[in-house]
Amino acid sequence: MEKLVYCLWRDEAESRDRFADRLRGPLAADLRASGAKRLRIFVADAAVDAGAGLRMTAEPSHKEGFVSFWLEAAQDRQAVEDLVAAAADRIAGYLVVESRPMLAETGKAPGERSPGWVQVTGICAKKHLADEEFLDHWYNVHRQVAIETQSTTGYVRNEIVRPLTADAPRWRAIVEETFPTGALDDPKVFYAADDDEALKRNAGRMFESVQKFIDLDTVDAHPMSEYVFED
Repeated sequence: MEKLVYCLWRDEAESRDRFADRLRGPLAADLRASGAKRLRIFVADAAVDAGAGLRMTAEPSHKEGFVSFWLEAAQDRQAVEDLVAAAADRIAGYLVVESRPMLAETGKAPGERSPGWVQVTGICAKKHLADEEFLDHWYNVHRQVAIETQSTTGYVRNEIVRPLTADAPRWRAIVEETFPTGALDDPKVFYAADDDEALKRNAGRMFESVQKFIDLDTVDAHPMSEYVFED
């Protein structure tokens, strides 16, 4: 099986609440009926409004949805991709390789909101950094730094194999990091710090690691709520 991920942009003529409702309702049902497995829907809904200050993007508008699922063969994706495209003003799709260094708690029933929130981040390698150096630091150094300096409760790496749609941002990977609700607007919670000294230390260590392998000018990060539809 192969994992596909799609970023979705909302038509500004549609309300944010209606867009979110359609993704986790009709779109989720249609995708599952069309063969999508291990479906996850992420939406920038009211539950993550407190994290507006955490958004980062080089795009003219920010993505408000993210969908991931598995198919037996990505080349047979047309029916499901058409469903995703019909649900948004714009989409960007990718074939990815998934690794899950840390599994987060999910909702107890299919379609129930998962605890906390997820930061969905598109990243590019730092300019002039060889790909093997990017992967080595990301996998062998940054993984532990991120876990030790943040209140992370879940960590999924999506290494992009290739884009599936035209004009998709040329990210190297998409990361899903789960945090407790308090991390939306409290830096000390985000950086797992008990005091100002620990906050400075952990944030500094995190930034030092990130700037060694990621092009910071292209980071695309957005807090989202997660809804899991397991088979």
